Amino acid sequence: MPRKKELSFEESLDKLEAIVEAMEQSDTSLKELMANYTEGMKLGEACLQELAKAEAAMDLVIKKDGNKIVEAELNIEGE
Repeated sequence: MPRKKELSFEESLDKLEAIVEAMEQSDTSLKELMANYTEGMKLGEACLQELAKAEAAMDLVIKKDGNKIVEAELNIEGE
């Protein structure tokens, strides 16, 4: 079975925004609302994880070594 392609941060955010917009429509069934809510929570968690990875990577770019600033190589997964 092929692995499901992981969405980029931007793709996840776009999809999450579309879900929120769809949920705001008054003609959505309860079943659809529940499915959208579940997917939205997963997408939100994925976005938060990507932001945490980016923040951790940025912490490595510039760090103090005593009173000096040292630049480290920025490594982001998938690039």
